[in-house]
Amino acid sequence: MTGAYGPLPRKEDARFIRGQGTFIDDIAVPGMLHGAILRSPLAHARIVSVDVTAALAHPAVVAVLTGDDLAERGMAWMPTVFGDVQAVLATDKVRFQGQEVAFVVATDRYAARDALELIVVDYEALPPLMDALTALDPGAPVVREDLPGGNRIFDWSAGDKAATDAAFAAADVVVGCDMMYPRSHPAPLETCGAIADYEAVGGRLTLTVTSQAPHAHRTLYAAITGLPEHKIRVVSPDLGGGFGAKVPVYPGYLCVIAASMATGRPVKWVEDRAENLMSTTFARDYHMHGEIAATADGEILALRAKVLADHGAFNAAAQPSKFPAGFFHIFTGSYQTRAAYCEVTGVFTNKAPGGVAYSCSFRITEAVYLVERLTDMLSRELGMDPAELRMRNLLRPEQFPYTTPTGWQYDSGDYPRALRLALDMAGYDELRREQAERRARGEYMGIGLSFFTEGVGAGPRGQMDILGLAMADGADLRVHPTGKAVLAVSVQTQGQGHETTFAQLVANELGISPDDVDVVHGDTDRTPFGLGTYGSRSTPVSGAAAVVAATRVRDRARVVAAAMLEVAADDLEWLDGKWRVRGDPDLGFGIAEIAQAAHSTLELPAGVEGHLDASAVYNPPNLTFPFGAYICVTDVDPGTGEVRVRRFIAVDDCGVRINPMIVEGQVHRGLADGIGIALMQSIVFDETGNCLSGSFMDYLLPTSLECPSPELGETVTPSPHHPVGAKGIGESATVGSPAAVVNSVVDALAPFGVVHADMPLTPGNVWRAIQGRPVRTDLSLG
Repeated sequence: MTGAYGPLPRKEDARFIRGQGTFIDDIAVPGMLHGAILRSPLAHARIVSVDVTAALAHPAVVAVLTGDDLAERGMAWMPTVFGDVQAVLATDKVRFQGQEVAFVVATDRYAARDALELIVVDYEALPPLMDALTALDPGAPVVREDLPGGNRIFDWSAGDKAATDAAFAAADVVVGCDMMYPRSHPAPLETCGAIADYEAVGGRLTLTVTSQAPHAHRTLYAAITGLPEHKIRVVSPDLGGGFGAKVPVYPGYLCVIAASMATGRPVKWVEDRAENLMSTTFARDYHMHGEIAATADGEILALRAKVLADHGAFNAAAQPSKFPAGFFHIFTGSYQTRAAYCEVTGVFTNKAPGGVAYSCSFRITEAVYLVERLTDMLSRELGMDPAELRMRNLLRPEQFPYTTPTGWQYDSGDYPRALRLALDMAGYDELRREQAERRARGEYMGIGLSFFTEGVGAGPRGQMDILGLAMADGADLRVHPTGKAVLAVSVQTQGQGHETTFAQLVANELGISPDDVDVVHGDTDRTPFGLGTYGSRSTPVSGAAAVVAATRVRDRARVVAAAMLEVAADDLEWLDGKWRVRGDPDLGFGIAEIAQAAHSTLELPAGVEGHLDASAVYNPPNLTFPFGAYICVTDVDPGTGEVRVRRFIAVDDCGVRINPMIVEGQVHRGLADGIGIALMQSIVFDETGNCLSGSFMDYLLPTSLECPSPELGETVTPSPHHPVGAKGIGESATVGSPAAVVNSVVDALAPFGVVHADMPLTPGNVWRAIQGRPVRTDLSLG
């Protein structure tokens, strides 16, 4: 580490630990009204009529909006990423339980919710489609009559099918398996909400909203409402977590806008936890069939996969529009695979829209899970230790940059070194000896490995966009006369420590203290345009923009320093945070002194402007590819099916670490996330479409009781194309950990003949696996 890099305590924590954060429900605007959403109790039904007469008669109710009201304003439907449209308030029929039907505006939130009971909706029930596996069957209920193609959304493939089939034909061993990555939910601590304040005289709209992508939201609101974009201000205050769930535009956001325009007063809406779990966007829900081909001595030859993706009632997946299946085709993982081919089909069902980039880079989590489960199955088929099989097939440092069989170019890595470190930290050989001794005593201990490569930092503008907007990000940097700096960035923090990390990036380039850098974010009137925070884009993209802006400021400072010292700019060198005269390093000035002079009457060379300001828009030349080796140790009680995670060893390589303490915090969070997904989290439905996971009594989250203190290690392989070599870390642990946990549990259950069990591995599901019964991942599938 050099300069300002290092384990600096987070600057933003001071306000949070004092209870001075500003979250959406902390905000009150004079004259503010409150909104509540009437949601459909049915998963699939035609709307015959909506009668709001009684609700309007409520003394505290100011207005009630229906889909017909929004249609009159041209706001009944909104576009989604892939050219689909989603109903804001349903007009023709409801397509999932919890879909928005009407919006009540009242003088307080309690009256608004009470008035929902007064709205009478006449539904004509239709048979729901809850099983994606039957979505394409003849006679299956059609979710979207407004679109051609029945329930089929897309068919997409990547790789070389002929080469893959040939590799499989030549293989000594082929292992295959059907797997389900269940529908899960980001479940942030803070739910979604918004406050719209439309000022009719000036035609200006201010929307304070829980958004990870304020600028993209503003562009979309302009398109839907018809308001000029420069007259829309989107403010995203402190976010109580997001994990991808606060990337999309939700109907509630547009309802408050329409309500404010209709009433002439500010309107606030905040969803409750049941609404959040029932109707806010989901992730995963992939039915996967994977196969792996190898030689008898364990050389992996090829991989292939066929996937059915359940996108719910609207194709509202938050991912680059060129990739309808996300980045699933990085499914070759970290191995030297000769050939690979995958096919993904997306379908509609009567579930809430899904496909959010939940703490992973656009479906890479599912891909990593598939290949790591297959790798473990292959090791078992070959009678080879899973660590040995992985080490034999991992990419080697000299192979980078490495182009995968599906066309992605990994930037850099030393994979064997990371795996060796994880094995050494775990005491792997001793663990295997302990496992054998425990099995002899009738105790069931499992050791699970996973090795992952993630692709983050979306994305190169020639390849990636969302709604036609290139995924580049901007940074504006201004150094004041006293040497204090303000950096404005387009990404939005949701707990990652942006105010600290970005300050360190700028401070390191300018030779000043991070305490002297203030980071501004979350306000479209004060920050440059950008596509927001998700897919670990912050440091790889916006952080790079900040560094580029800082180097431009430093270059401008060189010219000013030359004028101060009465030498040529070429006679100066940047050394120890100052521009110094070559050969006479005692003569030089730091940024604070130069900034003062830049704002003074100092005579500057012709054509040179004063002040130390600069802007940058960073278009990444490629994704960055962090990676890691994880080992999970579990104990399983075969009588109860209870799983206890005893140890978790995680070695991550995220390139250069700006703030190791923040990196470790991100890994801690991601490991807990992965343990929860593997052992307890799944959004489930009954056969009639009722969501059975509408509270934290039903949708379980991991606590400190389920998560051991992780044992963390690191290797550092800088990205060759990032300005400081950083790769990103925010999602790595969520990508790598579920496979390690499941591999560990299946390893523990090997004496019972268990080869695979789908997540979540609840006690009941583990017990069923031991009994040879199918694990239930979705109650609608039995």
